[in-house]
Amino acid sequence: MKKRTPAAFLLLSAHRFISLRIRTRLFLLSLALCLALTACTPAANSPQAMPPGIGPAEDAPRNTAKAAETGTGSALSPAPSTVQQVPPPSALPAPAPTPAPAVVPPAEAKTQKKLKSKSKQPVAKPSKETSGQSQRLSLSQLVRKYPELLLLRGSVASGQVALTFDDAPDTTFTPQVLDVLKKYEVRATFFLVGAQAEKHPEMVKRIVREGHVIGNHSYSHKLFTKLSDDLFQSQVLQTQQTLKRLIGYSPRLLRPPYGEISESQLLWASEHGYRIVNWNVDSLDWKQLGQEKVVSNILTNVKPGSIILQHSGGGPGQDLNGTVKALPTVIQTLKSRNLKIVTLPELLQVSRQLD
Repeated sequence: MKKRTPAAFLLLSAHRFISLRIRTRLFLLSLALCLALTACTPAANSPQAMPPGIGPAEDAPRNTAKAAETGTGSALSPAPSTVQQVPPPSALPAPAPTPAPAVVPPAEAKTQKKLKSKSKQPVAKPSKETSGQSQRLSLSQLVRKYPELLLLRGSVASGQVALTFDDAPDTTFTPQVLDVLKKYEVRATFFLVGAQAEKHPEMVKRIVREGHVIGNHSYSHKLFTKLSDDLFQSQVLQTQQTLKRLIGYSPRLLRPPYGEISESQLLWASEHGYRIVNWNVDSLDWKQLGQEKVVSNILTNVKPGSIILQHSGGGPGQDLNGTVKALPTVIQTLKSRNLKIVTLPELLQVSRQLD
């Protein structure tokens, strides 16, 4: 064995010492690196360690879409997402996958679109015509509001009743009615249609000659409430001109066809001196009823002050024989009840003509 010199021994010792320190430092450095890597890497079973598309984070959008398909959820209320574990401050958290938007079923989407479009539609304002119709007073409301302008009956204390006949004249039923009235010496009130009066002027003159009173029943039997005020006035004034030419005076009494009139028309007529007269006992003879039914409709409802509605003229083919045959029984029964049959001017205490 070769004997080492002191210098060689020292050199060998120094080399071993340096090698030991280097290995120690390398070991410590490796140990520190392992510890650092361990701290940075999340646990294998944590949500962050799971790759995207696997585990609870994926279930959130799936549950949301299913809820939308079954109607248990919507885009306004998506299914709750899974709570994730918060990583240490020193670690960088892995970004969670973004939940997919909830799928809205076609039916629900269509409904939402319809509701949205409806909400944007402007509120329609009522037209003037609709507003006017909604504010139009009914006949009963007009009677309550203007009891002195729209008359239905006379005084109960008078002990009188009035027979009135609409839609005259014609050459079929008007002569028969006049014959019955003449036989029983009864005077009545006839509301004439202007166009009919022009066709049968001799019948108009006979009505006046036998002591009956004539009233205005429009020119062509139009429903006044369907006419403008100008057309309404034309219907009244044209009939007035015809009647004045035939009978020598302008009638004060005015009866609207079907008894219907608007508030503005009523006020205009009243301002021009007309007395609007309807009835409170309807024979319903215009339904072409038989004699017995016409008699019953009148006598069952009549009382002192009553204004009785009948017809002595009708449309083409209308049968008013029930009225003609019922009239003798009606007259005799009214007289037996001590009810005096008079004209409307007598019952209402008004003049028959305009001043």
